[in-house]
Amino acid sequence: MAEVSINFEREKREGIVPVGTYLFDAAGRFGIRIDHDFENESADHSCSVVVQTGSQLLSPLTKIEREQFARSGRRTNERLACQAKIDKPGEIIIMTDETKKESEEKGETTDANERFRKEFEDMPLEKKIANLLQLEFMAFGETVSFVFNSPYKIFDKMMDVMAEFGLKKDEEAKKAGRPEEHDAKPRAAAKDAKTDGSVTGGQDAPAAG
Repeated sequence: MAEVSINFEREKREGIVPVGTYLFDAAGRFGIRIDHDFENESADHSCSVVVQTGSQLLSPLTKIEREQFARSGRRTNERLACQAKIDKPGEIIIMTDETKKESEEKGETTDANERFRKEFEDMPLEKKIANLLQLEFMAFGETVSFVFNSPYKIFDKMMDVMAEFGLKKDEEAKKAGRPEEHDAKPRAAAKDAKTDGSVTGGQDAPAAG
């Protein structure tokens, strides 16, 4: 089976997937979450990614992609991960967008940092010094903890690989959301087979009385 080397640059994860894999599924294999609602195909897709290297290895733009990019504009080599299928072997480098959860968490962290900065500015000098000493002590404790816990980092890596099993979507919903262009030939073949069967049946039917 032909394979492709794929690298998700923002997450710093890479590996090998077979040709025929959708970018959305490739991300899931490495425990990478890309926003998408397979149950609501009428809305704009939120699974945009930028193909930095290897765009020529993917299937052509689908009707859904062309319609969405016509409405919202398109970045260079932007694709919808649920629509773009790997057609040829080679090397692909993907840059994903932040998920809604990541954006929210980043916003919460920024707000917390801003609150701490303001509170620190309002403290009297003695309290500022006490807080700085406390932070130094906490940083030292985290360093010691990292040294003692570093052997367990290997276990964490194993858990990342296994995370894909907890991220898989309902397969039937995913198949229903696949591009029509990628299913055109099988549907045509099934239709032809049905037509041939009906004709043959008419010829072989015994004549009445």
